[in-house]
Amino acid sequence: MANAFEIGNLAFGSGKLVLLAGPCVIESEAHALGMAESIAAVAQSLHLPFIFKASYDKANRTSLKSFRGPGLAEGLRILHKIQQHVKVPVLTDVHEVADVPRVAEVVDVLQIPAFLCRQTDLLVAAGKSGRAVNIKKGQFMSPWDMRHAVDKVRSSGNERVSVTERGASFGYNNLVVDMRSLAILRDFAPVVFDATHSVQLPSAADANGAAVSGGQPQFIPLLSRAAVAAGVDGIFMEVHDNPAQAKSDGSNALPLEKLQGVLQQLLAVQAAVGHSGL
Repeated sequence: MANAFEIGNLAFGSGKLVLLAGPCVIESEAHALGMAESIAAVAQSLHLPFIFKASYDKANRTSLKSFRGPGLAEGLRILHKIQQHVKVPVLTDVHEVADVPRVAEVVDVLQIPAFLCRQTDLLVAAGKSGRAVNIKKGQFMSPWDMRHAVDKVRSSGNERVSVTERGASFGYNNLVVDMRSLAILRDFAPVVFDATHSVQLPSAADANGAAVSGGQPQFIPLLSRAAVAAGVDGIFMEVHDNPAQAKSDGSNALPLEKLQGVLQQLLAVQAAVGHSGL
């Protein structure tokens, strides 16, 4: 299939659904490792290829006081341990050009955050790293304009690039998903659907006025089913064993206990409609 590529033994964009999942941020070594083991067990039981995701630094939190993660050195140490112990590829966000070489030494996929999807130097540096690159589509970007972001990565000679749809801004503190976007994006790269950020209510203050993002996680299964029916290559989910206590994005995370049921639905949908290639 055009634009398909491999991440280790995992084929991406070849017609088999791939799961990219994990907590938003690395909260601790024990928690990240436990989540990776739990999600991997679910994915393995369903014969679903799995990439573990978690951030060592959330540099775009709403509030200066919000938890950002363990930082580069400790975060990469933990991700490497997960990679070696759980035997799965790992993905993490990279925000700075200077971090790219060190991150690329460890992780399998460099992710470009949505707010940085137009940053030329970062995209080119990620491409030159030789690692696979997953670009989050900015909430402010049209799907056809993401071709330019993909081209920036490919200018380095790196063809292993995918794009993730995570919803578009709709007024203040709200996102909507245009399913037509998935078909447009897949014309030039494998497409992942971000099922959890798409139900986020960005920077919406909570009942106490705290500067945190809200969410509507009850719609995660619905939007995921629609995206798989449309023919996406991967599903991205932030999964947590206790969303109420998560240190980042708990309000739009999928509870770990619901993961297997949701994935079973998605595989049933894909089996019913086939992978038409959009």
